[in-house]
Amino acid sequence: MAFTRLLTNLCSDRLGESRDFYVSLLGFEVNYDSGWYVQLRSPTHPQLELGIIARSSELVPEPFQKAPAGIYLTFVVPDVDAVYAKAVALGLSIQQEPRNEFYGQRRFLTVDPNGCLIDICSPC
Repeated sequence: MAFTRLLTNLCSDRLGESRDFYVSLLGFEVNYDSGWYVQLRSPTHPQLELGIIARSSELVPEPFQKAPAGIYLTFVVPDVDAVYAKAVALGLSIQQEPRNEFYGQRRFLTVDPNGCLIDICSPC
């Protein structure tokens, strides 16, 4: 079986804050915003998309309308330290400051407005 698209959707109680988090920190562009669903995309790679849906939407089955647990999103960027400086300037909650990891990447961890752990990294 083949598929033509993979889109990650996050459930959110804070749609506007979530949209602004990804736009401000990572430079996503808003492709669509209906008030209950926001679709973001990379300005340089439009096939890289992230959706944010209202947690209470009828499209999200009730058992899944909970805060995220057991997952995190990783964004590979050219310069992790530049993104870290931006995160600090934005006053974001830093869960781990930048450090070189044993597997060859430098990364820091923050959290988005939905409580999802965000891993920002670059190759060392």
